Amino acid sequence: MKLQDVFKPLDDKKFDMFHIKALFTTGMGVFTDGYLLSSISLVLLDVLGTFGITKESRLYDLWLGVLTGTVFIGAALGAIIFGILANKGRKTFYGVDVALMTIGATLQAFVSSPIELALVRFLVGIGTGADYVLSPMIMAEHSNAKDRGKLIALGFGMMWSLGAVTASLLYLGISPLVSTNVLWRIILAAGALPAASVIYLRRKVPETSRFLLRIKGDNIKFSKVVKEITGKEENIKENLRDCSSILSYFKNSGKVFLIAAILWFLFDLTGYANGLFGPTLIARSIGIYDPAIFSLIITAIFGFPGKIFGISRIDKLGRKPLQAIGALGEGIFLAIFAILLPSEAYLPAGILLIIYGLHDFTGSFGPGIISTAGMLGVELAPTKVRGIVQAITVASGRTGAAIASFLFPILFVSISKEVAMMFFAILMFIAAILTWFSIPETKAKPLEESSKERIAIKS
Repeated sequence: MKLQDVFKPLDDKKFDMFHIKALFTTGMGVFTDGYLLSSISLVLLDVLGTFGITKESRLYDLWLGVLTGTVFIGAALGAIIFGILANKGRKTFYGVDVALMTIGATLQAFVSSPIELALVRFLVGIGTGADYVLSPMIMAEHSNAKDRGKLIALGFGMMWSLGAVTASLLYLGISPLVSTNVLWRIILAAGALPAASVIYLRRKVPETSRFLLRIKGDNIKFSKVVKEITGKEENIKENLRDCSSILSYFKNSGKVFLIAAILWFLFDLTGYANGLFGPTLIARSIGIYDPAIFSLIITAIFGFPGKIFGISRIDKLGRKPLQAIGALGEGIFLAIFAILLPSEAYLPAGILLIIYGLHDFTGSFGPGIISTAGMLGVELAPTKVRGIVQAITVASGRTGAAIASFLFPILFVSISKEVAMMFFAILMFIAAILTWFSIPETKAKPLEESSKERIAIKS
């Protein structure tokens, strides 16, 4: 008996309202993450100004890193904690993640010092780290094989960008109406609304059939969930609880797990360096001083079309070519941007903006909907270790983002703008090579096939 045959009703199910509801329920956490991380980039200088921290301040670079980086440190911790807990139940802790994000986002409005804001954002980070483990797993384990790629990419790659655009639009809408001190508090706290909107829905999500059968060994509940989702009876008599050791899976597939983690590290290191400081440091370096306008242009004109293209092709072209070509393109345009930066006094800002935007376009149709959507961790890891592997890849990515929060201001401000951009271009060239030569293709395959999950059972 092939293990994937057991889940055939789920893998063959046509796309319907169940998938749409699951997409909204899981995706709103990432929408919130996109909002919270983009909103801090829009108001970062306003926050520092409120607390009397200016470019002339001795610890200016440090505070840039602390206020953007603590959320990622919290996310790495949250990912590890909830990745381990995921083997107690995918649904068991689902909703706790967005509850933490709701509380943390709200508290940002009431802080009275940069240290308090950093601590609150650490709490937000724990919630986002948990969500990046639980949501892609639940989406993947409920998806059909044919549409799994686009469902995860829509729920995580696209929803992040929608959150970012919402932050920019809100900033543009209320910035003329309130003082700077009030503005940043409203912008940051508004991230509580999308997170709170799905707490109830997440508590109602059915437990995944793969967890019930392969980890818990509950055939009765497995059959109920399959019937609820597909309308078909699936009566399994055998005990299919996975008795393989966790270490055996790491022994057999540890290399590919490691590569997936390294890739997410590289993409977040580059992506968040540009995402967090693009609207401020990078925008000002080419003569654009409105962070919301810069962010909207990059996301709406370059990011969205890239993601739409990638989502439309991900289940046809596959994960590997999209990610490799996307990373390569990102590296090429970042390198060109770095080479032309010294000429910014002579080149129109629009030319540099287009070149920089093309890096976001190529990154969006590759890394932005594959690695940073958590696809590799969930598709390459068997059910029993999926939570742990996803936790490792998320923590690796968030560690990269945290490093970027501290490293980019130092490279860009204290060393050289050109050196900073070329450094990240080289990282993308490395990512493209690793993707092409080290990651197997997973498109349209059942999870049990793409992850090489074994049938190891106990009668």
